[in-house]
Amino acid sequence: MKHKWIEDYLMTKNSVTRDFKTEWQWHRFLIMDKMFAAICVDKDGRNIITLKSEPSLGLSLRNQYSCIRPGYYMNKSHWNSVDLNGDVPDEVLKEMINQSYQLVLSSLSKSVQKEMLDRQKM
Repeated sequence: MKHKWIEDYLMTKNSVTRDFKTEWQWHRFLIMDKMFAAICVDKDGRNIITLKSEPSLGLSLRNQYSCIRPGYYMNKSHWNSVDLNGDVPDEVLKEMINQSYQLVLSSLSKSVQKEMLDRQKM
């Protein structure tokens, strides 16, 4: 995988935990038990990261980069999988990670978001 920085970057986000889903062989990155990223090897042997996105942005990115495809084993309009050996620039990948994190974070209740913010300040 050419993007060795990705796992470190994912873990810098507030309140992120990581687990390994044995039955899927996925390294999952979670906010309060809600997944916002997964790293795995797809059925074709490609190292991929799967991230949530706004549907229109996801479609635009798929049209722009051939190595971005609909989410592997995920909802095809809300999730995208990126071949980590493809040509997506690091900055684009960081923006995709940031958006995925924000989308999942915003789906949490306001009280949970406040609790996370309070923990971050400690």
